[in-house]
Amino acid sequence: MSEEPIERGDLMVKTVRFHEPGGPDVLRLENVEVGEPGPHELVVRVDAIGLNRAEVLFRSGHYIEPVREFPARLGTEAAGVVEAVGADVAGFEAGQAVSVVPAFSMNDYGVYAERAIVPAAAVLRRPGGLGAVEGAAVWMPYVTAYGALVEVGGMRAGDTVVLTAASSSVGLAAIQVANRVGAVPIATTRTRPKAERLRKAGAAEVIVTGEEEDVVARVLDLTAGRGAEFVFDAIAGPGVVDLAKVVAPGGTLFEYGALSGEVTPYPGFELGMPALNMRTYTVHETTRDPERLRRAAAFVSSGLRSGAFEPAVDRVFGLDEIVAAHRYLEAGDQVGKIVVTVDH
Repeated sequence: MSEEPIERGDLMVKTVRFHEPGGPDVLRLENVEVGEPGPHELVVRVDAIGLNRAEVLFRSGHYIEPVREFPARLGTEAAGVVEAVGADVAGFEAGQAVSVVPAFSMNDYGVYAERAIVPAAAVLRRPGGLGAVEGAAVWMPYVTAYGALVEVGGMRAGDTVVLTAASSSVGLAAIQVANRVGAVPIATTRTRPKAERLRKAGAAEVIVTGEEEDVVARVLDLTAGRGAEFVFDAIAGPGVVDLAKVVAPGGTLFEYGALSGEVTPYPGFELGMPALNMRTYTVHETTRDPERLRRAAAFVSSGLRSGAFEPAVDRVFGLDEIVAAHRYLEAGDQVGKIVVTVDH
């Protein structure tokens, strides 16, 4: 379907910005001119925004890249409708339902707004039947899990994958990705209530670290001493030493997050272990590579159509509640994705 293009002129829209690094309270909802899309860009009317840990780190000055200048914007994941198409953009037109995927620097673009200019390369057509809230909750988690475990790691039927911080949106997506390819997901979490939810989400086994369950002993027992072909870790820090002990020969320890905030050692030599494959992974490895993103989109879309994938949304806030939404994100109690909706 198509919509009548709006008269852009000097259109001002509510936009979340921050003028200094800090906690959630530095976020401001300000009126900012949208402007016109340049070559290879689109204007998207934003209907829902997916929140990610990267935005907390960027806002607080602890991200892998610093803020280049203030005021700064936030956000790389959203769902909405195309409103304007820049030069040299093919395959998009006004009125199309789309999702924006994390494929750019927040120093260049940000989607915490009523409308946002984004690179066309970071936009995917939204599958039919997928609403805005789900469309803002699906791509970063599933593409992160697929990109590391399937695209890079080559996970296949019969493999075992250990998932830390498994109640996160990426952890829950990784459970479903593992099940879809016939692998065995073993989830770890801090609390017993989350453990029950992880089992319902499809985890074959759950290890409750907050009750001092021995991760190494449990994983080795569950795999008959073989270990896991993959460990997908969002925490990093000193805990990687134990995680390395459960990696099967030829397996891989993926580090895709650093929730611990501590220095992460390389544990191979100290433990006298067999050769250890340990690597970092970011979703940009997939989203900034057109062919990898094409394959990821096909994999995720087919999973959505078949019902194998079901986006997990924990809580929804309004755009004017962005400070509260960031406080909730930082608390770390969610199971699934936090989404912010935008009223028009």
